[in-house]
Amino acid sequence: MEAIKNIYKYRELLKTNVKKEIRGKYKNSILGVLWSFLNPLLQIIVYAVVFQVILKNPKEHYVVFLCAGLIPWNFFSTSLSRGAFTFIENGNIIKKVYFPREIMPISIVTSEAINFMISTIIILGFAIGEGLGVSYYIVFYPIILIIQYIFTLGVTFIVSSISVYIRDLQHLIGVALQLLFYATPIVFASEAIPNSLRWIININPMAYIINAYRDIFYNQTMPDFTMLTLILIFSITLCIIGYMIFHKLQKGFAEEL
Repeated sequence: MEAIKNIYKYRELLKTNVKKEIRGKYKNSILGVLWSFLNPLLQIIVYAVVFQVILKNPKEHYVVFLCAGLIPWNFFSTSLSRGAFTFIENGNIIKKVYFPREIMPISIVTSEAINFMISTIIILGFAIGEGLGVSYYIVFYPIILIIQYIFTLGVTFIVSSISVYIRDLQHLIGVALQLLFYATPIVFASEAIPNSLRWIININPMAYIINAYRDIFYNQTMPDFTMLTLILIFSITLCIIGYMIFHKLQKGFAEEL
């Protein structure tokens, strides 16, 4: 409750910081916020060429299938990659000015969530262009987004706090995310995984989140709310644990930075 009160008290600073994160990401670039569209679009083109054209993936409407996995993944992976550096990059400010330190990881995840919402237009564009259209199941999009936001914030709290003390973690995150990318059904369907390796998907929260996005955009069916409820409970628990780790470690940030 104290954390929530602090965030509310400094809500203007949080709002300013989110704006700064969004603008700063594309600072000095000619196209600016348009990169929110172009970055995922270029990635989609590359993966579509490799998996659909070269490797002859037979999946129907593969580009929509790919979009519904890759764009949510980018929200998660970019939040973690940027979150790992946030306290280290802002070390001078942390040592000089008091403000709730949790604002920094929250700003990162929130700004990436906004970029993700902008990028969702790409999924809708391909769904309409491919003839799938948009179903009324899209009303569940905010619920899935909130679950992913809470999960991502929990992981970012942990990563951003520990990396202040263990700087090597920043480099390991890139490798870990690359491994997790292939352990998540992004460029392939969950059904394509051999039964002997299915447990990897089963213990991966991002697999369920991405499958939920696919249900509303690609399959145009009701997402699995039983699993989403379990992932929500897990995400809230992870977020609380992540905040407790952050709260414990933040006391030594000034000394370490």
